[in-house]
Amino acid sequence: MDLRKLQRTIVDALEDVKAQDIRVYDTTKLSDLFDRVIIATGSSNRQTKSLAMSVKESVKEKGGDVISVEGMETGEWVLVDCGDIVVHILQPMLRSYYQLEGIWGSKPVRVALNGGAKTSKRFASEPEDDEE
Repeated sequence: MDLRKLQRTIVDALEDVKAQDIRVYDTTKLSDLFDRVIIATGSSNRQTKSLAMSVKESVKEKGGDVISVEGMETGEWVLVDCGDIVVHILQPMLRSYYQLEGIWGSKPVRVALNGGAKTSKRFASEPEDDEE
């Protein structure tokens, strides 16, 4: 699946289950293993698990591959490996504690959230990915 289509599928799946503070980072120069990291917050164990399942089902439905899902037992931090994109879904306390944005946050990607509104202030940086 094309990287932009996969990214759009994942962001839409997260939005469908009301993920909070969705951030997308370009990791092409930081890792050869994947091209994007997406970080989102879920408000409870149940929501983080639902967010992960939504991502998994949406990616598979659109013909993409989900390599693995980890952390579903507790639902505090769930990782969904979609090959070119790795999705971290954390509860607020863990997200605040681990500060994943500090690791992957050097190149945020601009994405359209909430039905097409560009979030240029949240994701102001190059490169800009034009969404469909």
